[in-house]
Formats: sequence, C-alpha cells, structure tokens
Amino acid sequence: MTEPVEMSLDDLCALPGDSTELWVLSSLRPKLQEKLHYRFGEPGKPAEDTERVIAVGGGKLLDAAKAWRADLSPATRLIAVPSIWGSGAEVSPVVVADVDDKKSIRMDDRFLPDHVVYWPELADDIPGDLALTACGDCWSHALEGFLSPLANEALRKDIAALMSRMLDIPLGNDPDWFRLSSEACAAQARSSVGLVHGIAHTLEGVLCREQPESDWGHAKLCSTFLAPVMAFNGQDDGKSSRLMEEYGVESDRVMDVVGRLHDAEGYRAALPLLTENWRTVLRDQCSRTNVRLVRPADIGFFEGWSPN
Repeated sequence: MTEPVEMSLDDLCALPGDSTELWVLSSLRPKLQEKLHYRFGEPGKPAEDTERVIAVGGGKLLDAAKAWRADLSPATRLIAVPSIWGSGAEVSPVVVADVDDKKSIRMDDRFLPDHVVYWPELADDIPGDLALTACGDCWSHALEGFLSPLANEALRKDIAALMSRMLDIPLGNDPDWFRLSSEACAAQARSSVGLVHGIAHTLEGVLCREQPESDWGHAKLCSTFLAPVMAFNGQDDGKSSRLMEEYGVESDRVMDVVGRLHDAEGYRAALPLLTENWRTVLRDQCSRTNVRLVRPADIGFFEGWSPN
C-alpha cells in the first residue's frame, strides 16, 4: 500500500488554478477563499478541464471524493485535506458509504488519495463537542486496531507507541489530533477494527431516523460505545489486559481516557435500539474481527453495563 504523499500548505496554494477544483462543505468556503484561489465545484460533478481535485471536509466528503475518483476518473489527481480528525479518511484505502440505510464498506488501494495536507487552522472552527467525539473515533481506531486478532507483533508495537503519544495530547480541540488520527486510521487498516465499529455502522442510520434531534453520527457512536465495549472485551480470558501489558500500554490511563469520552445519557438513549438491532450488529464484518467473540446472549452485558 502506497500512502498519500504529504503536501505543504504553501504548495497547495501554488497549484495551477485553471485546472484545479475545490470540493468543500459550504460552511468552510469563507475560510478557504482567504487562502485558496481555485474555483469551487460540486462533488462528483467536476468541470471538464479539471485535472486535480482538492477535497476539504470530514470522512463522508473525503470518502465520496475517493470513490468518485477511483470509479469514474482515475486520471484525476486527488488531494485530501481533513477539516476534522477522527475518520482518517485522508490516508485510508477504505471507503464507507450509506446504501439503503446500511453501511457499504469497500477497501482497495485505488481509494487512497495522491496527497494529504494538514491545515492546523481548520481546527479553530471545530465545536468542542465535535472535537471530543472525533477524539473518540481516533481512540477507537487505535484500540481496536491494536487488539484485533489480525494484528501482528510489528503493528501492535507501532500502535502502542502511537497510543503513548495520544495520551500526551489533551482530549478536545488540539490540531495535533489531525496527524494522530491519520496514523491511527492507517494503522488499523493494516489489521481491522471490532465491535465498536460494528455497533456504529449498524446504529448510525437507525438512530438518525429514530432520534434525529440527537445529532448521532459515526464519531459520536464510537466515542459513546468505546467504554462499554472495552469493558466487555476485558471480561474475556485476560487477552486484552495481557496484550496491553506486553506492549507497554498504560492501561489505567487509557481506560481513564475511554471513560471521559463516554456519553452516559446518549448510551441510555441508544441502548433500546442496540438491543433491537443486536443480530445485525453480530453480522457486521467489523464485529466478527473483535478481540473477543461476540455472541447473541452478550447483549445482556450491555443492557446491564454502567460506567460506575
């Protein structure tokens, strides 16, 4: 797998303007206009003379740009600029899309962008609650990638070192999370994720339909369910604890972070729908690579779990 080449912000600003198009969220346009003097385009519908696309946004927009380029225009150069951390889509060979209220997951090196640009100032406009749940998404990638039965010794060493660095960065709005998030996502792509992502993939569409006022999204689900899933994994034969100890992961500090990311009120609101959709969670491909085998009766653990 060839990772995207990092491009500096100065180089991003110096691209040929007549063949470069910007795909961004409308909320980011005013900020980008101050720095980038390229035409704005509609994602998936570039002008005929477009040779390169700069996609600036979160995981959903970046994944859409990656899929469009791979499927419809492989000669177009794609530059990914994350506007929030968490998904790591800017360095991931994975594309996640909503298809008929379900998550479609595709993995192929063709989906990797050509370049990635980190723009620290974009963190200035991230609301505190979104910044926090994005950190939960990042931690979910790191922990589930580390604990995955598909991870090898070299990968676990890499992720253990990464988590040590993550522990030194405060949760919330800190631009250092851009790079940490990219590293966590790229690392888990070398193994897999687990039950946290199986739950998030299953419940996101259901919760958005049933509880639209709660603003559920992938990162919020990962952040909310990371603590109970880690508690569930800890009830196995000690494998999770042994792996953390073997690779020098400070488990007490990690679990403290996991606890601070948890949204108890959100968990209570989502729990009935978790129970209702548990069979679907079990069938999700991510749940099948969880560190601990997940069975139908295990919903009882989550129904009785409490953060206290």
